[in-house]
Amino acid sequence: MQITKDTVVEFHFEMYEGDQLLQSTQRESPGVLYLHGKGAILDALEQEMEGRAKGDTFTVTLPPEQAFGLRRSDSVERVPSKHVLTPGRHLPGDVVNIRTQAGPREVVVLKVGRFNLDVDLNHPMAGRTVRFDVEIDDVRMATTEELAHGHAHGPGGHQH
Repeated sequence: MQITKDTVVEFHFEMYEGDQLLQSTQRESPGVLYLHGKGAILDALEQEMEGRAKGDTFTVTLPPEQAFGLRRSDSVERVPSKHVLTPGRHLPGDVVNIRTQAGPREVVVLKVGRFNLDVDLNHPMAGRTVRFDVEIDDVRMATTEELAHGHAHGPGGHQH
């Protein structure tokens, strides 16, 4: 079966910047599961999946504009410490979650003050060209329930 709109895809990947491995799914664990055509993964990666089938492997390199976006120098803010959701003491370079009006958001700590943190609101991977090595593990038609919910469900049904 080929990957088309409204199919559920399971895949494993390794993500690199140059030769440095940045993130990987574990082969012993279930892969990433998503409903194709619903924007659940990076648009450019989803486009590369189109038409492929179980067992296919491929490599795609995405520039920042197609991956996690360009870095914006105006995306630095001072946030009161009480809005930091990630527990513990924080240091510059740490990735933490903060409370926003739109819900939790992942940010990078730039500077730690007594009552505030200066944070970078860019995606932690913004500005990077990344390469994905992908193996497609499974492709199946989405269930009626998955289509109604707009996302894939894992083994055993609905899991949030």
